[in-house]
Amino acid sequence: MSIPEVGDPAPDFTLPGMIVRDGTRTDDEYALSAVIGRTLVLAFYPGDATPVCTAQLCSYQEELDGFDDLGAVVWGVSPQALDSHEAFARGSSLTLPLLSDTAGDAIRAYGVQAPGIGLRRSVFVIGPDGVIRWRHVGLVGLRFPKAETIRQQIELLVA
Repeated sequence: MSIPEVGDPAPDFTLPGMIVRDGTRTDDEYALSAVIGRTLVLAFYPGDATPVCTAQLCSYQEELDGFDDLGAVVWGVSPQALDSHEAFARGSSLTLPLLSDTAGDAIRAYGVQAPGIGLRRSVFVIGPDGVIRWRHVGLVGLRFPKAETIRQQIELLVA
């Protein structure tokens, strides 16, 4: 599938995910349709506990309160299973939901699959109306948008 453009409705999905807070893992289902009305930062990343993914998600973790103050939620999505996500979250002190797309359904729906590497490191800012308002899709996956850049995009939505 092709990558949705800014202004397109965000493809809906429901994925299993988990979050570690206060040392406790909580599993849940995460659906785009359930967060309509809030801004969603959807961060696709290739793998748990890899150096670039760790740097990316840790930088977003540092800005989590700032995103929350703007009414935005942040979800990480990768093809690893929930147990892998749990180890990554605990090892990197991540408290944002990590979603497991082992079948690649959301990865394909957002057009970010990449032969050989699994998926392209990508971030989509989805407005409260369910429309894609900003996106960054990496070609090789070594670079990622800074949390400050994403925050600026969210601020444009709430201005």
